[in-house]
Amino acid sequence: MIFSLQGTVQELTPTYAVINVQGVGYYVGISIMTSQTLLLNQETTLFIQQIIREDAHLLFGFNTRSEKEMFNLLISVNGVGAVSALILLSTFSLNEIASGVLSGNSALIQKAKGIGAKTAERIIVDLKDKVQKFNTSEENISTFVNNKIKEESLSALEVLGIPKRMSEKIADKIIKQNPSISVEELVKQILKNI
Repeated sequence: MIFSLQGTVQELTPTYAVINVQGVGYYVGISIMTSQTLLLNQETTLFIQQIIREDAHLLFGFNTRSEKEMFNLLISVNGVGAVSALILLSTFSLNEIASGVLSGNSALIQKAKGIGAKTAERIIVDLKDKVQKFNTSEENISTFVNNKIKEESLSALEVLGIPKRMSEKIADKIIKQNPSISVEELVKQILKNI
């Protein structure tokens, strides 16, 4: 099993690189995140995940062990292949993926090309307990969720003709008292307090 490759970047695109290791060129699939850290004709070390299928032996390279770990978690989900995992890693940072999973934000995960509603839900269910360490803090998640709920509520109220600045302070007060409030409940509470 190949754990890492150290060599010169012989070819470089946003989705793959050829790493020349003492005259042997290895074709390695990469994410845009990793691609941005590589320079043509420069020395590099990539952490490698080797996938052996009946019809192919594939190598995927990562700039950090964390990115490789997230890749392996993603491909462990039924219906998420190596290409989909690379697309997710190219679309979001590790922290964004972890936040999306931990907050159950299926819509965020679906923003990655080729990830549908069912796959996004499966990623959330399967990885909820496994992505904790990729997220900087538990506080970030609740802040992220609360901001999303607040924004959706304020948008809904604006549609009803209530100015954002009028309802924002009330929204903050209600969220502080009840951090797990739903959008619908928050809208109702704001309307009662205006």
